[in-house]
Amino acid sequence: MFGRSKAQRDEEFSRFVAEARDSLAGTAWLLTGDREQAADLVQAALVKTYAAWPRVRGGEASGYARRALVNENIDRWRKARPELLVAEVDDPAVADQTEQVDRRDELVRALADLPVQQRTVVVLRYFDDLSERQVAEQLGISVGAVKSAASRGLARLRAGHPEGALS
Repeated sequence: MFGRSKAQRDEEFSRFVAEARDSLAGTAWLLTGDREQAADLVQAALVKTYAAWPRVRGGEASGYARRALVNENIDRWRKARPELLVAEVDDPAVADQTEQVDRRDELVRALADLPVQQRTVVVLRYFDDLSERQVAEQLGISVGAVKSAASRGLARLRAGHPEGALS
């Protein structure tokens, strides 16, 4: 019976990973600006999610995984505070679309210039399309702090780039 239960748990978690991996990877890439670091963040978040699976499966799994990903990124910054290296965009689907690659690169560089909390709020709010309340819950901060970080982050992004450069 225990083997069957573990097999069912693994199958359910595998389905979750198949559905959530791309979204988590996109968020991680925007937070780090580096594909390898993003992959590491996603892996660490999925490991934590798997360990907590009996508690978070179902509707809470995506939120738990995203929060684990954000927390891993914050921990990475607290431990090392390394220089952010912006990876080249090497997505074969857009290899011939130079303008799109340039815009993505510009966006990642602009996000990298933001303080960690502002970057995290901007990514979760505007790229992951979470509400202010959801971002606040994910980060364990007030809705007012989310609004402030988003406002300041967007203002810095706009101030550092010509009109329309990041649209």
